[in-house]
Amino acid sequence: MASVSSTHNQTVSAEIFARAREVMPSGYTRHLVVQKPNPTYADFGDGCWLTDVEGNRRIDWVNNFSSLIHGHNKREIIDVLATQAGRLMSAVLPTEWEVELAAILCERIPSIERVRFMNSGTEANQIAVKAARAYTGKPKVAKMEGGYHGQFDLLEASFQSNPANWGDARTPNATIYQAGHPQALLDLVTILPLNDIEATRTLLRAEADSLAAVILDPQRLQLGMVSPSRDYLEMLREETEKLGIVLIFDEVWSLRAGYHGFQGQLGITPDLTTMGKIIGGGIPVGGCGGQQKFMSVFEVDSGDPKIKHSGTFTANPMAMACGTTSMRLLTPEVFDRMAAQGERLREGLRAIRRDLGLKAQVLGEGSLSAMLPTELQMTNYRELAHAFATEVGPKLPILQQLLIDEDLLTMRGGFVGSTPMTDDDIDFTIAGARRAWTRFKEQVG
Repeated sequence: MASVSSTHNQTVSAEIFARAREVMPSGYTRHLVVQKPNPTYADFGDGCWLTDVEGNRRIDWVNNFSSLIHGHNKREIIDVLATQAGRLMSAVLPTEWEVELAAILCERIPSIERVRFMNSGTEANQIAVKAARAYTGKPKVAKMEGGYHGQFDLLEASFQSNPANWGDARTPNATIYQAGHPQALLDLVTILPLNDIEATRTLLRAEADSLAAVILDPQRLQLGMVSPSRDYLEMLREETEKLGIVLIFDEVWSLRAGYHGFQGQLGITPDLTTMGKIIGGGIPVGGCGGQQKFMSVFEVDSGDPKIKHSGTFTANPMAMACGTTSMRLLTPEVFDRMAAQGERLREGLRAIRRDLGLKAQVLGEGSLSAMLPTELQMTNYRELAHAFATEVGPKLPILQQLLIDEDLLTMRGGFVGSTPMTDDDIDFTIAGARRAWTRFKEQVG
């Protein structure tokens, strides 16, 4: 969660929030920005800096949950947005922009031979599950315990299960995430224990006749804390191919890992890939792509498609224009520079940990980094849940506030890079993080 409170004066934000409470439940549209006594309201952004309505200016290390890979006010994206708005904001007819963006994704992402667009990562995962079911004729889906795939209630199962309901570690229960989650959907989900190769293989083989798909983020669980091992991913690729199960990589986040997505770095190719965030250039977007044989469920050439997919704002020309521009700007050299800056940041964080003798660990790769207040090693969701229940959870809000006080806007102690960042911005961040962690040690120990 991105904590955005501050010790600075918040009179303007408090006044806005008072009005918000009159027209929205508790004053919020986004639960992830809930803050007492009130949230801080943004005013404008430029490059990697975000200014709030009180005039406080901070480095934006959240970047709207990774979607603003080019930061704020990127001139090329603003120009194409303004031009496209003046020509056509939306229409029932397709535009050439969607063809351009599709061609970029088909060229770059190993699994993608055909692609369709929608409006969010959540919707992309919904459509991918539909496609897998239509292709295989099977009803169930397998996901990782603790895996996040947007706000699709089928895939919310066991997102935040706990010791009271999660069951055996080798055969985890499918648990309700929030009110209104029907049991009927839980019956259609198989929960897999991340990084337990033998237990997962056994579950896949036992349910192969009913499993349409396995879905996971190939880079991280819970948006950055736990990595699937390479051996585990290779096992998933081997078993799903052998058992006739569609393997879906949710790269809504991890596509930013490199020019060819995270799958390109791994050298492991799924059957379907879901996307969002960076492929919209800051405009709401989603994408689902894969090999032609799997995407054939959408084809209309020989009559009615198996899956009919459309929407009022599907492939909206504003998102397609901004997305095309965003992706064209993301050259291999840009990804290399962002990765180098990410490593520069991690080296600085490791020095802070070492110099201060902190009980902490530095995680990340590429443009994603984090420094967590725990030495507990986390290889699956249950270890992650234990770390948050005992150490990270109570400490993280304190740390995040201290980072805010150093004009660093972060997410769960994590840092999401963007292309306008300079080495000076990285050095500013390291210096601020050192002061924040020094105060943290004084307060917490």
